[in-house]
Amino acid sequence: MARIAVIINDPEVPLDLFDALLPGALKFQAWEALPDIGDFDGLVILGGRMSVEDDPPWMAPENALMLACGDVGIPVLSICLGIQMLAKAAGGEVAVSAAAGVERGAVEIELLPAAKDDPTLGLVYRRLGGRFYAPSSHGDAVTKLPAGACWLARSAKYPYHAFRLKSVLGVQFHPEASGALVERWAELTADPAAGAYGPQFAAHAAELDTLSRTVVEGFLAEVEARLADVSRPV
Repeated sequence: MARIAVIINDPEVPLDLFDALLPGALKFQAWEALPDIGDFDGLVILGGRMSVEDDPPWMAPENALMLACGDVGIPVLSICLGIQMLAKAAGGEVAVSAAAGVERGAVEIELLPAAKDDPTLGLVYRRLGGRFYAPSSHGDAVTKLPAGACWLARSAKYPYHAFRLKSVLGVQFHPEASGALVERWAELTADPAAGAYGPQFAAHAAELDTLSRTVVEGFLAEVEARLADVSRPV
């Protein structure tokens, strides 16, 4: 079985729906310890309430680990804060408190043509098509992709909802988040719309469930494909 490591950057941003979909995952709290690159076959990086400009002590080592995974081909799924960390660490740009404002709730995502061939989002495209609803909760945003990145998805409000850099897939939306968790985040930020997100999630419940399961399935297939490739006799 593939070894999956999960980095938790904020106690209020857990694996949530992914917890049941990634049984046996090794969990690391970034502020305490990070995994070594040889200890896992795939890596999931969760979000957080801080910004890339806050630069807590664990962020630079985590960025280095993520980029090192890309250099050797280890699949990484980097979510929300994670996509912003990836962008900045690789030479892109991130806006803190971006001008378009907070994007929260069940948000429509459009996959770009390149996503059809992506190892993980390609499966999402085949099951949900080029447009689907996804959980979202962010105020910071990627504003410039790093060199060599493949742009994969956008929303009406923000252009860079997903991109791939080598074996690292960054997504701004939250495929792991339930409606209850998004409501929790709204309450923590004193969002005046808190309480209104539940009906959004209920309206798209089947699609959101399919998204969560499909992202994990696609990511695990990517991990297994790499393991098969590296173990193949030369």
